[in-house]
Amino acid sequence: MPTGAAGGVNVVDVDVHKTVSGYPAFEHARRAGFVKGWAWLVRTPSGGLHAYFLHTGEREQRSWQVPGKHIDFRGDGGYIIVPPSKVTGEDGVTRSYEQIAVASHQPGAVDANGLRGFLDPPRPMRPPTDLPAVGARPDKLAAWVASRPEGGRNGGLFWAACRMAEEGHDLSTTTSLLGEAAYSAGLPEREAMATIRSAYRIETRLGPASQPRPTNAVEAVGL
Repeated sequence: MPTGAAGGVNVVDVDVHKTVSGYPAFEHARRAGFVKGWAWLVRTPSGGLHAYFLHTGEREQRSWQVPGKHIDFRGDGGYIIVPPSKVTGEDGVTRSYEQIAVASHQPGAVDANGLRGFLDPPRPMRPPTDLPAVGARPDKLAAWVASRPEGGRNGGLFWAACRMAEEGHDLSTTTSLLGEAAYSAGLPEREAMATIRSAYRIETRLGPASQPRPTNAVEAVGL
């Protein structure tokens, strides 16, 4: 069955293969609140898990994998095998996909990008060396973003969006201003929007800056 908009559901796939398991990472994400809104759960033939979430809204969430944590996401462009399908393993034993739980809570959507960032945190990066001066007007930040060369566009947009957030500009204003600048620099719209939203999620999590510049905590965050 297709996942994402085509199937109406998104699925977090917990892999189990011989000596490796995605259950510890899934439990970690559950405690952090990323996978609490599942609609139903399916045990896979390997002993893994498919957690189904409702697909809501029009925002595209593409499929991805985090091999090191043994967690996959099946969204737009992906598919899953549904119960009561059966498969025969290498050991010759036939096993089924089996529904094991239906939500008694209100099911909802999953923030796939947030979950991926939680499972596979971004690497620290150094700030650009030619950042505009502290307190620079938004139009100066936008012009700076528009001038970023290939290879520095995402990082530049991230830094400018963090600065806009820390100086109190709302997400809508930043999206309009820096988004246009990022497009002119050559960033695809979806990538630019994801980068700006990432900056605002981080700023919201870390709280307001104590100085009128990106905080030390923000400076340790990459894309």
